[in-house]
Amino acid sequence: MIPLPQAFLTVPLAHRGLHDLTAGRPENSLAAARAAIGAGYGIELDIRASGDHRAMVFHDHDMRRLTGRPGDIGGCSRAELRRVGLIGNGEPVPTLEAFLDLVAGRVPLLIEIKDRDGTMGPGDGAPEKAVTGALCGYSGPVAVMSFNPHSVAAMAEYAPDVPRGLTTEDWTGRDAAAIPAARRASLRRIAGFDRVGASFISHHAADLASPHVAALKARGVPVLCWTVRSPEEEARARQVADNVTFEGYMAPCPAG
Repeated sequence: MIPLPQAFLTVPLAHRGLHDLTAGRPENSLAAARAAIGAGYGIELDIRASGDHRAMVFHDHDMRRLTGRPGDIGGCSRAELRRVGLIGNGEPVPTLEAFLDLVAGRVPLLIEIKDRDGTMGPGDGAPEKAVTGALCGYSGPVAVMSFNPHSVAAMAEYAPDVPRGLTTEDWTGRDAAAIPAARRASLRRIAGFDRVGASFISHHAADLASPHVAALKARGVPVLCWTVRSPEEEARARQVADNVTFEGYMAPCPAG
C-alpha cells in the first residue's frame, strides 16, 4: 500500500477541472485545468484509452455529449482525436501527457480510470498501461483510482509506486443495472480494498453514512468524496470525508 500524499487532503479537488462551459472551460479540458491551478485547487480528471492506446482525458464512452460527434472514443486514434474539438472552446481532446505538462506538479492530480463497458469486469489493461506510460518521470503529487477493482489491481502491477484507491458508491442506481448482482454486492462492501492495495477511497457524497465507509475510516483510511455542488453539501460531506471533489461553486481553500 502506497499512502495517499497529504496534498490530497489539503485543498479541495475540482471535479474534471474547474469547468464552466459558459466561460469556455469544458470539463476535463486544459482550460479547466488552468483555471483550477489559478485558483489553487487540486484536479480530479477522467481517463479513457484511445484506439491506439493513448491515455485521453475524457469522461464519456461516447463522444457526442462533449464534442457533438457520435462514436466511441476507444475507436479513434490520438491523431483523429486531435481533430475533434470540445464543445465550449474547440480545444482538442487532451492527452494525459498534455495535462501533466501543464500542471507540472503545481497541484495534486487525482486520475480516475473509467471502466470500458460499465460491468466492472476484467479489462485488457490498455488504459492502465497508457496511464503508467504517461506518468513515467512525473514528480508531482498524483494518485489513481477507479470504480473497477480490476483496474486498480492492474495499476498495482504496472505502477506499484503510484498511490491508488477505489471510487465507491452504494451501487443502487440505474447505471449499476449492467453489473452482475454478486459483483455489485462486492463493490458495495468495498470488498476489494485490501486485495488491490488501495490506500484511500473516494465515495459518493450522498452515501457517506455507509457502514463500509465507517469501517475503513475507523482504520485510518483517508476518505475523499464525489461530487459536492454547494457549500451546504460540502459542510455535510466534511462530517465524514477528509476532502471533497466539487463543482458548480468555489469551494474554500485553506489560508496560505
